[in-house]
Amino acid sequence: MNRNEILSFLNANPGCHLATVEGDQPRVRGMFMYRADAQGIIFHTGTFKSLYSQLRGNKKVEICFNSPDTQVRVAGVVEILYDAPLKKEILEARPWLKPLMGQKGEDALVIFRITGCKAAVWTMDANLEPTADVSL
Repeated sequence: MNRNEILSFLNANPGCHLATVEGDQPRVRGMFMYRADAQGIIFHTGTFKSLYSQLRGNKKVEICFNSPDTQVRVAGVVEILYDAPLKKEILEARPWLKPLMGQKGEDALVIFRITGCKAAVWTMDANLEPTADVSL
């Protein structure tokens, strides 16, 4: 897969698993990515969640996307996005967040972008081939 095919795959399969580290303990959780494009991979979480603390403590992450026959792992570094129009867009696109933000306040929603992305594609057909990273 080339860069554009990988970005299309990520956007078509937004359910993913994000790996972080807490101290010396790896942590993995299911996520629902918001968008992937040439600038990086965008997702969000709450400032009250342990994920937020983990990302503040160690900005290196790996995120894994799957379809029935393909897996794409992406390693990179997170940054916080302070983007009010994007936050509004996310809240409109994901109405299930609104009650939570009503309880915690909109400042509780934090947007992250993964940058410096290197993607590795896996399929059963290429299982024994060396992994080749693709810069996104």
